[in-house]
Amino acid sequence: MVSQFIGTDGRRQLHEIDFDFPEGIHAIGRLDSHSEGLLLLTTNKKITKLLFESKVPHRRTYLVQALNVMNADTVAHMQQGVNIRVKGGGFWTTSPCEVELIEKPDDLFPVDNGLKEFIPHTWLRITLTEGKYRQIRKMLMAVRHKCRRLIRVSIEDMMLNDLPPGEVRELSESDFFRLLKI
Repeated sequence: MVSQFIGTDGRRQLHEIDFDFPEGIHAIGRLDSHSEGLLLLTTNKKITKLLFESKVPHRRTYLVQALNVMNADTVAHMQQGVNIRVKGGGFWTTSPCEVELIEKPDDLFPVDNGLKEFIPHTWLRITLTEGKYRQIRKMLMAVRHKCRRLIRVSIEDMMLNDLPPGEVRELSESDFFRLLKI
């Protein structure tokens, strides 16, 4: 599914979810079509600016499955920032971020991403405060690993928790602002 309500590429879209969305709703902090997890929807157009263009950085946390085994030196390199290619062909050094090796999360929704358990891989928890286009995937490529699964589990204190894919949880505006720290 793509994180938009209107598109032309034939993939499943948000309007196909069985929910009565209000007029003017849009996604903020979109996910690419190969990613999954927490997606925020709002009718308040100021939220994107408050959340992603603020002088105060907001934390976004992801669970990431990387192909092959990653060592502590590679994790440390990612924590310090790596050079990634950005739009226009230039390079950007990512800001320092939190990266930690973790065990396979038990509470993940089953998704067959084509990677069998016996194929060497590494699970990471990565927390960023910036969000360049496909940044985590590019960071992994910069340290010679490929992203196999990317799941956004939180934005600030807004948590995915046990919300199943394709489900919607409504929040009051006060809870929405409190959890996002805006």
